[in-house]
Amino acid sequence: MALDLPRLTHPDGTPVRVLVVDDEPLLAQMVGMGLGMLGWSVRTAHDGETAVAEAREFRPDVLVLDVMLPGCSGVEVLERVHAFDPEVPALFLTAKDSAEDRIMGLVAGGDDYVTKPFNMEELMLRLHRLVHRSGAARADHAELVVGDLVLNRDTREVTRAGRAVELTATQFELLRYLMENPRRVLSKPQILERVWGYDFGGQTNIVELYISYLRKRVDAGHEPMIHTVRGAGYVLRPAAGA
Repeated sequence: MALDLPRLTHPDGTPVRVLVVDDEPLLAQMVGMGLGMLGWSVRTAHDGETAVAEAREFRPDVLVLDVMLPGCSGVEVLERVHAFDPEVPALFLTAKDSAEDRIMGLVAGGDDYVTKPFNMEELMLRLHRLVHRSGAARADHAELVVGDLVLNRDTREVTRAGRAVELTATQFELLRYLMENPRRVLSKPQILERVWGYDFGGQTNIVELYISYLRKRVDAGHEPMIHTVRGAGYVLRPAAGA
């Protein structure tokens, strides 16, 4: 995906929480996948009553609400959620030709809307801005640091123990994903989806190949940081003493 947004996290480092509510499960899943690629924690619901229950338990930082829902409308969902969480921002999904739905949503306390069918990158950008403006999360600094390994998102420079590490564009994206999730085991499908995109075709053997490339550049001459967890995936950990 071409969109490259600064990663948002809570002050304690935990991910942004988003609740996506739409009565079309495939659409909700598609939106959830896109936001998952931003590192956000996603839950979905397909009717109004479930949405309210999920919001009460999950306490999302932002809501994505279809206006037309079974049980109760998206507008009613927002009103009920605002009764116990008045500050949570919301973006409404509305029918292309329904100005009335858009006005109702904004009057009810919605912060933004997009019309169906929508562009996924536009939706992600609007949600990113909503969460950032709300103050619930902050943008990460340009540099990622794990042990003696440093990656700068802006300059795309990487160093290990102060020495430059030359990487291709794909190797850089793979390392960035590992460094954004230190000590977390990432499966091959997760890596494939994040680095190569959901439509790459499921060829997880390419993940093995690029992990091998990355090890030769990052770990060569150093204590290894990139580890294989058999049957589970890969994890990046600081080297001992780094």
